[in-house]
Amino acid sequence: MIKKILIANRGEIAIRVMRSCCEMGIATVAVYSEADRKSMHVRYADEAYCIGPAPSNESYLVIDKIIEAAKKSGADAIHPGYGFLSENAKFSQRCEKESIIFIGPDAYAINTMGDKITARKTMIAAGVPVVPGTTEPIKDIKDAFTIINKIGLPVMVKASAGGGGKGMRLVENEEDIVSSVSAAKSEAMAAFDDDTVYVEKYIDSPHHIEFQILADKHGHCVHLFERECSVQRRHQKVVEETPSPIMTAEVRMEMGKYAVAAAKAVNYAGAGTIEFIVDDKLNYYFLEMNTRLQVEHPVTEVVVGVDLVKQQIKIADGEKLTFSQNDLRQNGHAIECRIYAEDPDNNFMPNPGKIQYLSEPLGIGVRHDGYVYSGYEIPMFYDSMISKLIVWGTDRYEAICRMKRALDNYKLTGIKTSIPFLSRIMDVPDFVNGHYTTHFIQNNVEKLKPKIDISQKTQDIAAITTFVDYLSHLKNNNDHRTNGKSVNAWKLFGRKKNVIHI
Repeated sequence: MIKKILIANRGEIAIRVMRSCCEMGIATVAVYSEADRKSMHVRYADEAYCIGPAPSNESYLVIDKIIEAAKKSGADAIHPGYGFLSENAKFSQRCEKESIIFIGPDAYAINTMGDKITARKTMIAAGVPVVPGTTEPIKDIKDAFTIINKIGLPVMVKASAGGGGKGMRLVENEEDIVSSVSAAKSEAMAAFDDDTVYVEKYIDSPHHIEFQILADKHGHCVHLFERECSVQRRHQKVVEETPSPIMTAEVRMEMGKYAVAAAKAVNYAGAGTIEFIVDDKLNYYFLEMNTRLQVEHPVTEVVVGVDLVKQQIKIADGEKLTFSQNDLRQNGHAIECRIYAEDPDNNFMPNPGKIQYLSEPLGIGVRHDGYVYSGYEIPMFYDSMISKLIVWGTDRYEAICRMKRALDNYKLTGIKTSIPFLSRIMDVPDFVNGHYTTHFIQNNVEKLKPKIDISQKTQDIAAITTFVDYLSHLKNNNDHRTNGKSVNAWKLFGRKKNVIHI
């Protein structure tokens, strides 16, 4: 039986895993880079080991250092979280070689589903619907023209080793083929050290819907229903919810069966996600499989009532699933917002820095998965996500209202965050009505801009006008010069505000 787990990750996911371990009576080990010495996950763990400098390729991505920390601590298992080494087949193999339990699938499943071309071939063989496209990589530009003309524009050029929206380009016009293929290959090489790309038919008005699955080592596999992940920016998810507002009971049952079939096709064991692209007519196609825990897993947990991390640990320990598909139900509605340290009004630029004050939202139906605190300085070296805000309601309307309240109650100063932007999403009619696709943000640019307080703006203009009139008066009366002193224009206007220096 697993007694001690090293979490090969950082931040909020490390703490989230540790919480489940604590409830199971399992000791936890944190690893941290020099930049993360004061991170909350280091404080929360039973033990903690520094594994190197701030850059992830010198710390969190170095397999030898993770294994060394596991051996020093006496950990008998490693949980990779998501990102970093979570979908690294070599890491899974190394853990097996060192007689350390890897809490995730084996190398075969990771390799098969991690390579998008191999995954497409595997799904076709298993009878799972896939997006029309190629099952072989593009050889050169000439080959790209031949393939794309055969499939027909528009198409998506995608990295075979891709993920997280990297190495993807939408091609709508023939004159863009050369630049799009070149850009996709270049980005894929930089991100994955592999410039292999392939082509898929582009689905108009796409919805991104994924199914959570759990499979044990004894041949049992279930799905825990779907998550709607169509609110995206640059192919990165921003808001997720379950159930999907467009789903029907019949389509849910069909897609769930295909999700289970996809997992069984690679003898999967653990928690994973089968992602589908769905059009407005509810035609659905396999997109990819994430062979790990997803960032958005909490919405499934609160609606289905299953702790996915505990299930991962039990499966890795050789236990059988204690429930069947018929035992699982969806109860209510859940929404998750990803909170980033970034400035939405400045092209979403990352905004690392010191948090001066933090007050997390509380109340019925609210869950906050985070890792920062008042006085903590967010490092610049990692992903800018600082927390996830999850709410549950008896129905979708209540969940939206609860999220709006929770976002309003989320107080964080010292840095810019995506909280105001997320709050505006909750008011956009397309989102409120559940009629949105992956184009939601680009289709609602104006509605997502900060609202200007017209009355405030009018008062500001009036104050400035009064101030200009006052300066004109000073100019005509030399004996009343300010001599560089501060003049409070707002006091002149009849109320206090900012001091204007002249």
